Amino acid sequence: MSHRQAVLAMVAAALMWSIAGVVTRQLEAARGFEITFWRSAFNALALLLLLSWLRGPAALASALRHGGRALWLSALCWCVMYTAFMLALTLTTVANVLVTMAIAPLLTALLARATLGHRLARRTWAAVLLAGIGIAWMYGSEFSAGGAGHWLGTAVALAVPVAAAVNWTLLQHLKGRAGGGADMLPALLLGAALSALLTLPLALPLAASAHDLSLLALLGVVQLALPCMLAVAAARVLSAPEISLLGLLEVGFGVAWAWLGAGEAPGVAVLGGGLLVLGALVANEALALRSRSRLAGLG
Repeated sequence: MSHRQAVLAMVAAALMWSIAGVVTRQLEAARGFEITFWRSAFNALALLLLLSWLRGPAALASALRHGGRALWLSALCWCVMYTAFMLALTLTTVANVLVTMAIAPLLTALLARATLGHRLARRTWAAVLLAGIGIAWMYGSEFSAGGAGHWLGTAVALAVPVAAAVNWTLLQHLKGRAGGGADMLPALLLGAALSALLTLPLALPLAASAHDLSLLALLGVVQLALPCMLAVAAARVLSAPEISLLGLLEVGFGVAWAWLGAGEAPGVAVLGGGLLVLGALVANEALALRSRSRLAGLG
């Protein structure tokens, strides 16, 4: 895969990730935990087929048996992300969920600093401050208006970037160890299976219509399994700053889809605060990429 192809792959992945909100708004009967169950179940089935095709059934089974604690910790993080994301969408707007998730790169940087000793540049501290102001702006109006549902949805959505930060820091730690090239892709499958198993009892009695099942299958396969595979392929070519920067396209795409396809026009506070958060993140990642390019040129 060339650099240009990798960039296009990440753009395609972000575009597919972004359809979750608008597709969820088209459901007829499925609600809450049932949405999460079906999406995770279809995701697990798609990943089982894809990984069996890529790795071979025997190799996949071996990776699942011998992955160790790191594989299970990563799977738990994926489980939290799969589950919390869909629950949050049932509690608050798509814009709130996506912008809250956009703080994942900054949380990852802070966690890596605390656990792995990675130094944070001044630009990152500035981005943390600006993102904090943006988030306060976004949700200050909800607090004053007593929007308990939005607060709960935001709190649930916050679990997604937290789990993503833990997962990314874990992968960075494993990558830095001798022989740390363990295959962590099966953690995606384990996480999807765990999410489906945990939410099934809470989803009963199942009420999804055939229309709902077709949309939830679309989410499980097109919105999760395929873009995750594309992102893994692109990560072999692109640097971490490029991946982070391109991944933020999901927020813009997702808000636009919800606006055009579900009539969820973002309010002034959400739009203004969200733009401030995204601006801080994009500036941080772009400056990081520029700094690395300059160092590579000097080398």
